[in-house]
Amino acid sequence: MFSNSLSIRYLHYQIFGKLTTINPSSTGFKCLLFAVVAIGSFSCREDVDKTQLATYEGPYRTSYEVELLHSDSAIVRTKLMADTQLEFKNGDAEFPDGIVIHFYDKEGELSTTIRADRGYMERKTNIYRGEGDVQVHNIEKEQKLNSEELFWDKNKKKIYTDKFVTVEEPDRIIKGTGMEADEGFNEYKFTKVTGVINNVL
Repeated sequence: MFSNSLSIRYLHYQIFGKLTTINPSSTGFKCLLFAVVAIGSFSCREDVDKTQLATYEGPYRTSYEVELLHSDSAIVRTKLMADTQLEFKNGDAEFPDGIVIHFYDKEGELSTTIRADRGYMERKTNIYRGEGDVQVHNIEKEQKLNSEELFWDKNKKKIYTDKFVTVEEPDRIIKGTGMEADEGFNEYKFTKVTGVINNVL
């Protein structure tokens, strides 16, 4: 920008080749002043590097006390509940305050529950992921599962994990790494069993 010592009169001399008395109310003065301001504005403006502008990738919508139902033949099959749901532009969702999923049998009775400290859903694959203290409970068979991470593939109707897993049955506890089961946790198989404790009750 022009330095403060550069007066309007001197600028007039540089442009018109002579010093003169300038009337602040004259049209010429106003035009000259406008030119100074315009030139100064252009000279002070820095070019913006568009590559440095950050793209917002956070949630665009937040919902509270969420309850999502999925029914088949007028019977509720699953119910998802969460205190908070963050929705992203690509369709993914996050449940930062925990997630609970209920599964119902053919008669519409609650059969299995899944609980997790945090939940995530990937829209493209329709796969949900639970993290933290993840618990699965088959009410009818009195089977319980604990792990630090669990996936629910809604399309394939199965749950699975490659993390350490503990399964409690009425008469034994099974520990292992990696597990796959139907979404109702009726039948399951371990990738690797590391220990079995029988007759625990």
